[in-house]
Amino acid sequence: MATLKKSARKKTASASSNENLQAQAEQLSKRLGESAQQVWLAGVGAFGRAQAEGTKLFETLVKEGLSLEQITRKTAGGKAQAMRDAVESTVGQARERASDTWDRLEKVFEERVHRALRRLEVPSREDLSSLIDRVDALNAELRKLGGVPAAKTARVRKAAARKPSPAAKKTPAKRASRKKAAP
Repeated sequence: MATLKKSARKKTASASSNENLQAQAEQLSKRLGESAQQVWLAGVGAFGRAQAEGTKLFETLVKEGLSLEQITRKTAGGKAQAMRDAVESTVGQARERASDTWDRLEKVFEERVHRALRRLEVPSREDLSSLIDRVDALNAELRKLGGVPAAKTARVRKAAARKPSPAAKKTPAKRASRKKAAP
């Protein structure tokens, strides 16, 4: 009999615990439904608010975007000007270097031509000028002694000034002879 009482107690205890669990499940289900309903209502409220305030928010964002764009353009414009200045400076330096190099090359060329003319014993302008001065001095002395008239001296001087230098005469002749010799 004692076993029957124990099993009856167990059955009543398990039945009451089943009922208790069922009640808890129903309460939990009810709470979950209420929570889901609240989340749904919060979402609908947020959507409505976003629609109402969306236009204002959009306009505010457009204004902020314009101000940021202006600031960016000013900054970029300043940097572009700085880059332009830097490029112009670099180009100026390159021009100076090229000019200096060209001047040095020109001097070297002139020196080599001068040396080549000296080797060929072609008189320079200074040599011709000093010779003309000497001829003039000799003519003056001759006039004093009663020799060559002054008119002839002037003609000789003009002819010497018009005549190309011997180097100018020799150069084309040499080039022509080289061209003939080449074929």
